[in-house]
Amino acid sequence: MQALVLTQYDHLEIQDVPEPVPGPADVLVAVRACGICGSDVHGMDGSTGRRRPPLVMGHEAAGVVVRTGAPSEPGVSDWKPGDRVAMDSMVSCGRCGFCRSGRINLCDRRQVLGVSCDEYRRDGAFAQLVAVPGSILVRLPEAVGFRQAAMVEPLSVAVHAVGRARVDLNDSAVVVGAGMIGLLVVQVLRAAGCGKILAADVDPARLDLACKLGADEAIRCDQVDLPAAVFRSTSGRGADLAVEAVGIAPTVAAAIAAVRKGGRVTLVGNLAPQVALPLQAVVTRELTLSGSCASSGEYPACLDLLARGVVQVDPLLSAAAPLAQGPDWFRRLRQKEPGLLKVVLEP
Repeated sequence: MQALVLTQYDHLEIQDVPEPVPGPADVLVAVRACGICGSDVHGMDGSTGRRRPPLVMGHEAAGVVVRTGAPSEPGVSDWKPGDRVAMDSMVSCGRCGFCRSGRINLCDRRQVLGVSCDEYRRDGAFAQLVAVPGSILVRLPEAVGFRQAAMVEPLSVAVHAVGRARVDLNDSAVVVGAGMIGLLVVQVLRAAGCGKILAADVDPARLDLACKLGADEAIRCDQVDLPAAVFRSTSGRGADLAVEAVGIAPTVAAAIAAVRKGGRVTLVGNLAPQVALPLQAVVTRELTLSGSCASSGEYPACLDLLARGVVQVDPLLSAAAPLAQGPDWFRRLRQKEPGLLKVVLEP
């Protein structure tokens, strides 16, 4: 089969590779669509230590079941050839304390598709076929196409983050960063009952899109002081909650400064491994800081949101292209070509 292989750091090639052989608990899936994630673009240079070549990356995927391993295995018996499926990006063990308590994203033995690091190596879905545990598959509703389903993974990150934020009806919220995750967070906050949603970014086009997708107000944080703008928009009170979707020191500090006393800040972005914390502001204003990592079983809810049209992902899709064009699209994304959000490859 053909696969897009990271043969060395910063270099991708289309190669003929052996078809994966599914284990007893696995399902072989013909990949119909796989999104290029920012973590793949950022990590292919070796900076994260989680994309070690040779590797087939890709974890935002959907496709069609080809065959299963042992049909009697748990998680496999529900699937048959021809089933349309999305696949969770994460493989959890199901046995550790975190898995048993339902927090599978914190699994002690967690693996992610398309990642190669010290602990494990697992090829991903930038390929015509991928073998994955049947337990991570989710059936697609008829109303959801493969391209849309390939965007469920980032949507699940947004849904998990909003769940961590503990939204109350009519809360005011500021979303710092209007990239892919931030734009999805805006929509999920609206669905969760937020009364006022502010979107902050430096890109006017992304802020325009945020307003079309549910934000009430856009803040150009390269032109105005973000916390001051939020306080003006909330009658001097500050936002009830902030979701930070960038992950660098200035935006984290701005998110913390923009919420009211007793407010809540959920941190999703993690571009920088460390940032300075305005400790006194957090302590004396009694803020709640929450980290949000990946997702934890939200895929069915996400597919329902897509099927009912509550969340729109089509406006976030910049391009869909054959797998052979993958190296060029990775290059364009790494160069931060204006206007690009999500690119989906179709093996």
